[in-house]
Amino acid sequence: MLAKTNCNTATLSPYSNPLGEKDVLHLYRRAGFGLSYNNIQNQTGKSAAQLATEIVTEAINLATTDAPEWATWDNTFYPEEDGEIKRGHINEWKNTYVNQLRGNNLRDRLSFFWHNHFVTELKEYNCPSYLYGYFNLLQLHAVGNFKTFVHDIGIDYAMLTYLNGDRSGKGNPNENYARELYELFTMGEGIGYTEEDIKETARALTGYTNRNEGCGEIIFNPDAFDDTTKTIFGQTGSWVYSDIIDILFEQRPNEVANFICGKLYEFFVNPLQIPEITQELANTFIDNDFELAPVLIQLFSSEHFFDEEARGVIIKSHYDVFLNFVNESGFSINDDLLMSGVNICGMIGQEIFNPVDVAGWQRDRDWIGPNTMIGRWKMLEFYLNDVFGMDEEQFANFAMDIAGGPGNTDPEDITRQIVDWFLPLGLHTPEDYNICIDVFKSNVPQNYYDEGNWNLLSSYASTQVFQLLQHLIKQPEFQLK
Repeated sequence: MLAKTNCNTATLSPYSNPLGEKDVLHLYRRAGFGLSYNNIQNQTGKSAAQLATEIVTEAINLATTDAPEWATWDNTFYPEEDGEIKRGHINEWKNTYVNQLRGNNLRDRLSFFWHNHFVTELKEYNCPSYLYGYFNLLQLHAVGNFKTFVHDIGIDYAMLTYLNGDRSGKGNPNENYARELYELFTMGEGIGYTEEDIKETARALTGYTNRNEGCGEIIFNPDAFDDTTKTIFGQTGSWVYSDIIDILFEQRPNEVANFICGKLYEFFVNPLQIPEITQELANTFIDNDFELAPVLIQLFSSEHFFDEEARGVIIKSHYDVFLNFVNESGFSINDDLLMSGVNICGMIGQEIFNPVDVAGWQRDRDWIGPNTMIGRWKMLEFYLNDVFGMDEEQFANFAMDIAGGPGNTDPEDITRQIVDWFLPLGLHTPEDYNICIDVFKSNVPQNYYDEGNWNLLSSYASTQVFQLLQHLIKQPEFQLK
């Protein structure tokens, strides 16, 4: 099962139809992690421009997550022989941040996106305060000015440590960050820069020093900085770090804008870019001095984004599979159950705080394989079993919300509505729907249906919904958003 070819011919002109339930859900599946049926009712009828502007404005105004008490701790607070305290703080932040993701706002959907763009791996620096500072920065700039974002991420403690920026001095510059700045963070591999640009940039990034191994403060030491002249993109001077960022955005605006808008398009619309659409978004990006908000509003308001060819074409990440289902089912969940799902995501290849390497998770088709598919099924099976054990009545209540209340006594219609709620394009064939209907109707005597004695208030109903969802999560179409 593979995502289909990008056949979307719609433009970035504003989408003019009032938003229906499926439109709103499509937007929240991409700009967040899904939305419950009851919450969607508050958004229907709005224009795409109105809802897109509301979502982006909310993201801009949302305060960053409160700093934990250990946000500035260095190694003096952690006994060298005992890593348990660090692990406790890291798990605390994991719990806090995942709840932010589940809160379903664009700011943290984007902070998670940027976590896989400006990659660091916690296992390489193992410092809770660095971890907090890094994610605070991702949240702060998630919907802000990209140039400022690039500047600040380069001197973030987690990034300096991860790419050896705190080990780069005069006479011995480390090229890691200079290379990734151009190749992965701003322009793309082999685009807009030369090996000489990397070497010269590395000299301009010298001088940052960690005076306390591990979680210590990283400071700029002028004595360790290479203050001789460097030539970068044809510009010569005794450049310092901030000069590099200025030169990059002044000399390579088109390369930066096309690369970043391309990645946003792949993440939010389709893994296969359309050059004309990317270029139009890039023009908006440049015209607005690299502010992200106008690009996002233009994209989320467009006919292109809401076109039928834009739906069901992205393979869900493991976090999409889990968090979308949690949010779209609307079942009660506690932190233990939430973190159980997070831990399974890690076991099958998407460990939060630890992308696979500096290039990040490659997404889309890479999420699908024999082991990961089984892991995704088991993750949701465990979730369904646990929430059913905690409160089985909520399964029937969910079906009544979706299907219009207990007055709907048609098991075939109820099944179709539940299936179509979770699957952006529905099931592939009528036979597939019939199998779901059989699953839903099983274990209830047929005469109950024939004689009109069955409805969603029946003692069977919750188990029927449970069985249908257990079947649905294993369908190929469920893997798409």
